[in-house]
Amino acid sequence: MSSDPKVPLLDLRAQYESLRPEIDAAIRRVVESQRFILGPEVEALEREIAVYCGARHAVACASGSDALLLALLALGVGPDDEVLCPAYTFFATAGAIARLGARPVFADIDLTTYNLDLEAARKAAARCRRLKALLPVHLFGQAADVAGFLRLGEELGVPVVEDAAQALGSEDAQGHRVGSRATVGCFSFFPSKNLGAYGDAGMLTTDDASLAEQLRVLRVHGAKPKYIHRRVGLNSRLDSLQAAILRVKLAHLDAWTEARQHNATAYDEAFGAAGAHRSGEPQGSATLPLATPCPAPPPARHIYNQYVVRVPPKLRDPLRAHLSARGIGNEVYYPRGLHEQECFASLGYQTGDLPQTEAAAASTLALPIYPELRPEQVHHVIDTLVAFLRAA
Repeated sequence: MSSDPKVPLLDLRAQYESLRPEIDAAIRRVVESQRFILGPEVEALEREIAVYCGARHAVACASGSDALLLALLALGVGPDDEVLCPAYTFFATAGAIARLGARPVFADIDLTTYNLDLEAARKAAARCRRLKALLPVHLFGQAADVAGFLRLGEELGVPVVEDAAQALGSEDAQGHRVGSRATVGCFSFFPSKNLGAYGDAGMLTTDDASLAEQLRVLRVHGAKPKYIHRRVGLNSRLDSLQAAILRVKLAHLDAWTEARQHNATAYDEAFGAAGAHRSGEPQGSATLPLATPCPAPPPARHIYNQYVVRVPPKLRDPLRAHLSARGIGNEVYYPRGLHEQECFASLGYQTGDLPQTEAAAASTLALPIYPELRPEQVHHVIDTLVAFLRAA
């Protein structure tokens, strides 16, 4: 029997065990209050998230997907409008656009950070006739070029919506928290996120008081006062249990981020010593067919929602199988660009249109990075991956 430690991609039970008394007390508090939808716990979470992000207002909703939908709805995106976004992202980014009858306009990514490339976005925007918003994504916990997209949005006369679903606490190249500078920021508290609920939950941030009020109305079917509807909204209310759980976890988030960064540094140093190179740097004398994430130089802050490496496409699936056989969790985010998804075929994109997106989809692999990883688990991941690639 193998003595290798098991290394899941994410171990939420380990997190819960460290917080059990706090979490259980928060749940009891809500149950005893009998306030289950919105209410004081949600309002308190909104205040705390606004402070954490450096925004004036935060508006809770039922999921990160709903946060995107609400943001675009509040900004007036509708049928035949265009919203520019990356194709290398979770489906909800473009799904929210399409649900409003608008057209996702895909632009390629920067293969160093996997975020939307500013110049590619500029070229794609030049082909638009009804562009209504820019929607960059802060992927894997690293901030996109917020300052660049704000300048581009100003040039084009359109708002910028930050998809920060994976990036609560990330900081951009100027040291600003994501969700604090654009027209609106959208966050997810899906259980696998660095700050995860025990179900779906989402949040929007903005400095615009009028926009915040619109979002609060839209999340309750567009009603204000109750039963009086001036707009068609949706049912996207956050429940109090999730808010109470998230408030407990928020107090621990920065310590968890530091642990993720520590694990990322351990990977970076070990893989570098074994002959890997950093994403975006020439392979040069590197002897291992492995590209590790590019660290965010200060004052930027990478929170490592995922630790994503890149290997030659022909090795990716065999490597996945080998890791899994040795008890190491792993995942491909994302195996196909949105421009190649069947549901978006009518948009007319072809394979080859977004080469960097397609390269990332064919070669990336996420490794365990959660804060509760033990040193022996980290070493097992490193040793197993390096041994496989050296023998490949």
